[in-house]
Amino acid sequence: TTSAAAAAAMAASAVREGWFAEKEVLWPGQRLALQVEEVLFEGRSALQDVLVFRSSTYGTVLALDGVIQLTERDEFAYQEMITHLPLFAHPAPRRVLIIGGGDGGVLREVCRHPDIVEVIMCEIDPQVCEVAKQFFGSTVATSFGDPRVTLLHEDGAKFLLETKTIFDVIIVDSSDPVGPAETLFQESFMKKAYDRLDPANGILCTQGECVWLHLPLIKEVMESCGHLFPTVNYAYTSIPTYPSGQIGFVVSCRNPRRVLSQPCRAPGSELAAKLRYYSPMAHRAAFELPRFAEDTVSEARKQANMDQFVVAAALRNRHFVMAGAALAALGFVAGSVFARSK
Repeated sequence: TTSAAAAAAMAASAVREGWFAEKEVLWPGQRLALQVEEVLFEGRSALQDVLVFRSSTYGTVLALDGVIQLTERDEFAYQEMITHLPLFAHPAPRRVLIIGGGDGGVLREVCRHPDIVEVIMCEIDPQVCEVAKQFFGSTVATSFGDPRVTLLHEDGAKFLLETKTIFDVIIVDSSDPVGPAETLFQESFMKKAYDRLDPANGILCTQGECVWLHLPLIKEVMESCGHLFPTVNYAYTSIPTYPSGQIGFVVSCRNPRRVLSQPCRAPGSELAAKLRYYSPMAHRAAFELPRFAEDTVSEARKQANMDQFVVAAALRNRHFVMAGAALAALGFVAGSVFARSK
């Protein structure tokens, strides 16, 4: 009864006069508010406050420690981009590690790739997963039962230190750098991730905050990655219910020649039909920043020479054309010999 009373008090403080308003943690002076139709769940796990409510305009909403994590109306803008940017920047991902992401949205997107053979997910708070399954089971948390998935409820940094598995892609779907997620933004964590990535093409993608609010932090995280990775870039997506309607991703690769802003592959027709935000065009556009952000991010960006990428693509096309011409010539010769033999 004591815990029930505490949960009721927490919900009452978060929802007032029929409105939920976020706590001002990393964005002082502003907060988003949504009209609440019904509180579906409120409680406290061992790590954080958990609240689920049905809103009047954004569907069902999940908030952790007073901050919106997802709404059914716009979650795809975040889940698709944090997932498909690294997966399509990689030539052939097979093994993926997800750190965080207890709502299951990133897991849903990863499992849409049929060539992926193993997905390990480390979510430190089991209650987030259980709440997601209960209230978002038909929309977001749809892939926990996929046979390729291993779900671990443990600290992601600790797992990276102990595992021997080498991953093609590591996706860090963390909340803001306060509370249990704080360590996921530190260079010591980036080093652990770097060591567990495939040296040839391994890619790390982390939640990268907002250019309107956190440019110094974004630069700091990119510089931490740049101390380890030869290729580091920043992309962003538009999502109405995140602070200032925008959130970004720090994407790093162990391959010094990988141009992260250029997808290596395109979604197949089956996957493309399910996507609502990501596309090869959206992939490239996500790395094009407004000038005020570019001025800061460019100081920490490390990327392969775009001219080299263009030359390499031209050479591949030239080899293809030459090979086609050679095959055509062989076909002509063979046809001529066959005609003469008749």
